[in-house]
Amino acid sequence: MQTLSAHRVTVAAPRRAPLHIMNLRVNNVEIPNSKRIEVSLQYIFGIGQTTAQTILRETGVENKKTYELNEEEINKLRQEVEKYTTEADLRRVVAQNIKRLKDIGCYRGRRHIMGLPVRGQRTKTNARTRKGKAKTVANKKKATK
Repeated sequence: MQTLSAHRVTVAAPRRAPLHIMNLRVNNVEIPNSKRIEVSLQYIFGIGQTTAQTILRETGVENKKTYELNEEEINKLRQEVEKYTTEADLRRVVAQNIKRLKDIGCYRGRRHIMGLPVRGQRTKTNARTRKGKAKTVANKKKATK
């Protein structure tokens, strides 16, 4: 008669970030939970890397994952972000500045109207982003001698 012994095998599950349903909203922008605060703040229009670092320094919040923030840190960040011109307000200011340039008819305004590069870039080649997709022009036939 044989005796069978049961062996328990444990397999380590892969590490994953905890699943959090709470979504953080700052200035009506949903901030991703899985990224660090410095990167998450950059999802707000008008906040880049340098500004995000400044906000963290001013609030004294450590650069950790968004889901690790407590309510006090979230409120500090919200108050600091409100000091900056962001999102719809910033988009409106930029649009007004471009409209002003167009209205006064200056060189930059005319370039905006024509859809050409504004800051002195060359247009003979490499202006496709601003000018749009290339429009083919019918070939001119060479004059025969």
